[in-house]
Amino acid sequence: MCSIAQSISLLLCSLLATMQVRCENMTDDQLLAGAPERISRYRESALTVRVVHGDGKPVRDAKVTVEQLSHDFLFGCNLFMLNRLQPPELERQYRDRFAALFNYATLPFYWAGFEGEQGKPQYDRIDAMVEWCQAQGIACKGHPLVWNHVAGVPKWLPEDLGTIRALSDARVTEIVARYRGRIDRWDVVNEAADPFRAGFENLMTDMWRQAGVIPLTVASFQLARKANPEATLLINDYRTDAAYERVVDQLVGEGGKPLYAVIGIQSHMHGGAWPVQRVWEVCERYAKYGVPLHFTETTIVSGPKTAGGWETTPEGEQRQAEAVVKLYTTLFSHPAVEALTWWDFSDRGAWQQAPAGFLRKDLSPKPAYDQLLELVKHKWWTRAMESAGETGAVSLRVFRGRHRVTVTAPTGKSVSQEVRVGKEDGDLTLTLK
Repeated sequence: MCSIAQSISLLLCSLLATMQVRCENMTDDQLLAGAPERISRYRESALTVRVVHGDGKPVRDAKVTVEQLSHDFLFGCNLFMLNRLQPPELERQYRDRFAALFNYATLPFYWAGFEGEQGKPQYDRIDAMVEWCQAQGIACKGHPLVWNHVAGVPKWLPEDLGTIRALSDARVTEIVARYRGRIDRWDVVNEAADPFRAGFENLMTDMWRQAGVIPLTVASFQLARKANPEATLLINDYRTDAAYERVVDQLVGEGGKPLYAVIGIQSHMHGGAWPVQRVWEVCERYAKYGVPLHFTETTIVSGPKTAGGWETTPEGEQRQAEAVVKLYTTLFSHPAVEALTWWDFSDRGAWQQAPAGFLRKDLSPKPAYDQLLELVKHKWWTRAMESAGETGAVSLRVFRGRHRVTVTAPTGKSVSQEVRVGKEDGDLTLTLK
C-alpha cells in the first residue's frame, strides 16, 4: 500500500502534469489574453486606508491619494557603460533614461577585466556604480563570480590548477564580503551546464575539469553564503533544457536544502524573439523548484545582421518593441518570475555589437524603450485618488511595492506616510490631528 506521503506526491505530480498539458495547449494569443487577470492576481494586492481624528473617529469625506514610488518586481539592465560615455551629454542621457525605467542593475565582475593585473581589482569603478545606484534607489547584483569563459580568465593566472582554485575561492569570499550590504545579489557560478564546449579551452576550464563542475559549484555557493549569510545567491545559465536541470538538481546542501535562492535564466534572442508559449514553458519548467526565477540576460535585437554590419532599422525597431511588450507582459504575469534584466541598455558597447539596446548608439530611445516605460511607470503603476466617504475608509488594488499615501480632510489638514504593500494585503490608519 502507498503511504500518505507517496499518495500526496503522486497527486502533486498529476496536478503539475495537468497544468503543463494545459500550458502546452495554449496559444500565444491565449496566454497573452490571460495576462491582465494574472497580473492583477500576482502583482497587485489590496490596500485599505483608514482616516481618523485624534479621538479615533472616522474623518468623513477625506481625500485619499495613493502614489506609487517603486515596484517590488525587479525591472533591470546591465549598467556596464556607466561612466564610460563621452561627451558628458551622452553620459547624462544614459543615466537619466536608465534611472527613469529601471530599479535593478547588474554590475560587472568578470575576473579578466575586473582584475587585469593581479592584486589590483577595479574596486573604484564598482564603488562608483554602487554609489550612483544607491542614490537612485536602484538595487544591485554582481555578475559573475565564477566563470570559465575567457572574460573570467585573467591572463596572469598561473598554470598550477590548485593555485587557480585557491585564487578563485579567495576572490568569491573577498568580493562578496566586501560588498555585503551594498550588493546582496550574486550570480555565483555562470553556465555550469555546458562548461566544456568549444571555445572554452583555457586554464580555468582545466581547473573546473579537475575539481569537478558540481563540487566546484557547490563549494563556490558555500563560500559566498559564508561571506554574506543574507545574500541572494543565483545559479545562472543559457541552457534551459535538461542539462541545466541536472545542475540545479545537484546544488543542495545539508538536508537537501538548495544552495541557491534564485534560478537565473538567460534569454539572448539574437536569432529572433521566442514565442510566448516557449517563454511560458521555460517558466513552468523551472518554477517546479519552488524558488523565484530571474530572467538575467535578455536580448531582442532591432535589426538584421548583414555582411556590412549589424545596425538597427526602423522596421526592426518596431518588431523589437512588439516583442518586448509581449515578453514583459508574459513574464510579469507569471507568479514565479521576480526579475527581468535586459542586455544591453544601449547599442553603444552592446555585446556582439548587436542592436540589442533600448537606446540607439546616439542614446536616443527606441520605440521599445518608450513602450516599456509606458508599461512599467503607467499601466503597471498605481496612481489613485478617492474619497473616504462616510466611513472614513478606502480600499483599492495597488501594484506591489512602496507607495506614498496622502490624506486630506475637508478642512484642508493633511498627512502623508509611506507604506510597502507586498503579497499580503496592506492596512494603514492615518490620524489627522
